[in-house]
Amino acid sequence: MVEWITSDAPVDYLTAVAEMEARATAIAEGRAGEAIWLLEHPPLYTAGTSANPRDLRDPDRFPVYDTRRGGQYTYHGPGQRVVYVMLDVGQRGRDVRAFVAALEAWAIGALAEFGVTGETRPGRVGVWVARPEKPPLPDGTPREDKIAAIGVRLRRWVSFHGLSLNVDPDLSHFDGIVPCGISGHGVTSLVDLGLPVTMDDADLALRRSFLKTF
Repeated sequence: MVEWITSDAPVDYLTAVAEMEARATAIAEGRAGEAIWLLEHPPLYTAGTSANPRDLRDPDRFPVYDTRRGGQYTYHGPGQRVVYVMLDVGQRGRDVRAFVAALEAWAIGALAEFGVTGETRPGRVGVWVARPEKPPLPDGTPREDKIAAIGVRLRRWVSFHGLSLNVDPDLSHFDGIVPCGISGHGVTSLVDLGLPVTMDDADLALRRSFLKTF
């Protein structure tokens, strides 16, 4: 059984990292069960192991944290559901790529409950939404906006960090970085797409989709 934990108040980033690392260690040692932690952070940027310093456009805007998860720069803040996954990947097939694909499918399934078609793209980890109503990129490429980001780390085959789903964050806060190192395409949220989705709605969809995916 996976334990679901929900924090109502914003959680300090370093506090969250310490707690999920401790839980991941306990899972690996057989002292605790798997857990999924739903929370929000105060506004901040994080730099993954592949982050390019040039992608941090406004280093003084919000606190910036180096993190050992995979990926590049991401933003976290109010209105974004952060989902930290402390799961035993060793007991779930020991296939990191399949695990990341399952995280993407999990987010896509949750979006589908609101009538949103989330999609993946080769070479771009995360979940994207086509925006045909927006002008294409200068090279003619159709516009797509990112709605969910994914970045995980494994230690002793137990995962931590996870994914973030944009429910209703301040999208202007993403302007201080090149999100995930991808220029041109933008960022969206459920509310930006015209859907009056609350955080509770998103949490219920995530729970249902998890059961179908994992």
